Amino acid sequence: MTLFEKIYTGLCILFSVLIVLGNLTYQKFVALTLGGLHLLELSVGALLYPLTFLITDLIAEFYGQERARFCVRFAIFINCLVVLILFGMDRLPATEWSTLDDNAFHRAFGVYGIAFIGSTLAFYISQSIDIRLYLWIREKTNGRYLWLRNNGSTAVSLFLDTCIVLGVMTVLGVFSIDRLGTLVASSYSFKLFFTIVCTPLFYGCVFVIKRLVD
Repeated sequence: MTLFEKIYTGLCILFSVLIVLGNLTYQKFVALTLGGLHLLELSVGALLYPLTFLITDLIAEFYGQERARFCVRFAIFINCLVVLILFGMDRLPATEWSTLDDNAFHRAFGVYGIAFIGSTLAFYISQSIDIRLYLWIREKTNGRYLWLRNNGSTAVSLFLDTCIVLGVMTVLGVFSIDRLGTLVASSYSFKLFFTIVCTPLFYGCVFVIKRLVD
């Protein structure tokens, strides 16, 4: 396996890990503050989620659309495995001395399937759009303005992703309808800010990969 292929494999694995991690932790919500000022509330599962778009943009940049789409499908497959494994674990009775009883384990991991439904639908649609939009912008700009295709495609895709995943979970009863607007605004604002802040990271990754494979 060449270094070029090893990098691609590593990116696919990291992408899948971030997707699974986000689904496992989405139930915990935190308030982000700055200098005592309450800024917004969002799921901890969303904190690193924007990195998934950075990864697919990197794959689209160096490996093309088909490889990027395979990465997304691979993550869905891994998610399915995790859902099945957790479903089986949730059905096993806990011992009397277990630090997590059946109810606590179910509350923490038993609703992973609901997260799977919402997140899979959301990230498949949004990542597919992100990949196409990224490559479209690259074509229209003749390969210039790396920041534009990275931030532009991700900004659109993240908004769709946020609306879909929170909308599905609201319909399924995970969140109340009266909190939907606030959650969408808070989650998207953070993700967009995170994406913009990570622009130098994207440039750095592109530079490193080019140097490694040249």
